[in-house]
Amino acid sequence: MKKLLIKWWRLIDSGQTCPRCKNTEIELDKACQKLKEAFRILGIEVIIDKQEITNDEFNKNPLISNQIFINNKPLEEWLNAKVSQSPCCDICGDQDCRTVEFLGKSYEIIPSELIIKACLLAAADMILTKPNLLNVLCRN
Repeated sequence: MKKLLIKWWRLIDSGQTCPRCKNTEIELDKACQKLKEAFRILGIEVIIDKQEITNDEFNKNPLISNQIFINNKPLEEWLNAKVSQSPCCDICGDQDCRTVEFLGKSYEIIPSELIIKACLLAAADMILTKPNLLNVLCRN
């Protein structure tokens, strides 16, 4: 079975995270539940890896928090989206946190729809880059 790896990084400070990351986690879990069901038919196992980053790591580069990678490629690359930043909350301090800009809209919380869209693109890439399957599809 092929594996689709979704890796998510977020700041955890004294067991707390910011509202953006908290709500993105809810959206990520919702997306992964749907993807696991749909991708099972395609022979693709969805694996979620939630990583905590420290205050030191966050202060060096605040844009790594709330970042999602799909098969080791950032979500925004799959979607041809842009990374930006904006003020967040007390947990994040004076640092501006990651936002994703997609089709003219800015997202502080990454919605399940964007996660699913990026994962569909990654799954298509996994399936269509397999030479035997590509040859079969091209013959028909």
